[in-house]
Amino acid sequence: MTYLLALDQGTSSSRSIVFDRAGRIVAMAQREFRQIYPQPGWVEHDPREIWSSQLATAREVLAKAGIQAKDLAALGITNQRETTLVWDRRTGEPIHNAIVWQDRRAEPTCAALREAGAEPLVRERTGLIIDAYFSGTKLKWILDAVPGARDAARRGELAFGTVDSWLLWQLTGGKLHATDVTNASRTMLLNVHTNQWDDELLALLDIPRELLPQVLPSSHVYAHSEVDLLGAPVAIGGVAGDQQSALFGQACFRPGLAKNTYGTGCFMLMHTGAAFQTSANGLITTSAAQTSPQKEYALEGGVFIAGAVVQWLRDGLRAIKGSSEVQSLAESVPDAGGVVFVPAFTGLGAPYWQPQATGAIVGLTRGTTVAHIARAALESIAFQSAALLAAMSRDAVAAGAQPVSELRVDGGACVNDLLMQFQADLLGIAVVRPKVIETTALGAAYLAGLACGVYKGLDELSAQWQVERRFLPTMPRERAAELMARWERAVRQATAA
Repeated sequence: MTYLLALDQGTSSSRSIVFDRAGRIVAMAQREFRQIYPQPGWVEHDPREIWSSQLATAREVLAKAGIQAKDLAALGITNQRETTLVWDRRTGEPIHNAIVWQDRRAEPTCAALREAGAEPLVRERTGLIIDAYFSGTKLKWILDAVPGARDAARRGELAFGTVDSWLLWQLTGGKLHATDVTNASRTMLLNVHTNQWDDELLALLDIPRELLPQVLPSSHVYAHSEVDLLGAPVAIGGVAGDQQSALFGQACFRPGLAKNTYGTGCFMLMHTGAAFQTSANGLITTSAAQTSPQKEYALEGGVFIAGAVVQWLRDGLRAIKGSSEVQSLAESVPDAGGVVFVPAFTGLGAPYWQPQATGAIVGLTRGTTVAHIARAALESIAFQSAALLAAMSRDAVAAGAQPVSELRVDGGACVNDLLMQFQADLLGIAVVRPKVIETTALGAAYLAGLACGVYKGLDELSAQWQVERRFLPTMPRERAAELMARWERAVRQATAA
């Protein structure tokens, strides 16, 4: 039997999954770790906890699967993107907590860059817009805030990385400082036309080149893990940021195929092939997972708060005791009773890009119950995703392609049938849930398997993708349009201030 290990390092937990060659889950292990909120709008992780939780789950999953490290053909890494770490090359110690992708502290830097007219340069070189979401301005903040950091960086004493680079460093005992093209494309520092770090962008943020990791394809034999970590050296054959990894795990290998991942946030990507396509509708262009030097791209839209709205119902509003209760509570009412919930807890992402927006619940009446709010919270995930898909389809048509004809879905919240049916109703197209919804981890396993010869090519992986359920729209299009118009009105209210 051939086994592949995926290390899936996420925003709220670290997971490890063992897959067999057919892409079936053999065993899974997961550990949550601390979320650190030093002040409003700031989110941090302890890099040591990221690594210790990830290593613990890797050891645990091998035990659960009843196998040893020597039985693995390869391992792949997928990770929360944009989260920014800097560490001392000699000691391996972080110089600051990791600054998480959700963190907004670099917004003043972004405002200054926009004011200076840097937006067209950033857009053309990176495919991104200027936003505190991306790693470059977070890195600048660390270099500014930690005494002596920039000088130490110039002397080559420090290393910067996204979470994949941190895991690669740890897995190889500090021998490898590298990243893959998908993670590098999220830093606002990579020229995605050349896959090289861009000197002009580095100068713009005063970031020394000596800090930066080597950029490699997503499917590539990076190195072997240290023997003492898992009990035997394991080939590290795949690395990709979580959303590009999910696109790969969903077998979206050709232009026009799109997926939406329903996690803490919601991320929709549409493969655009070798064409670098700039969005006219509030989306960003990003590098897709690359299995060769051939460049591949995707259009992406990100919703900052998706599944996290259910956590807020549980922890903030205390409306439910556990996240699993939300579907039954929402189903206890026939609709949201006119309530619309805009969960802009950390601003609004694509296609709005309103960093100052705050959350709003509108349409409350004397008859509103907590069940209506729960239903509106669930529906907010679908509304935000529908706005993304509409923008994506407009871009596709503008580029001479067909609108998106079906949406492949994955992530924790896609198991919610009520949410998936409402999503199909709003979109007016099929929403397709695969048999394996852990597609983020599966993509990493597939990338590693390709690099290490487990699979011959993409056709073999496409043949393994299987549908579990297809949700077809049942709502009249006029009603869906009315609901979307109501959503857009609520968004205008949330951003009016």
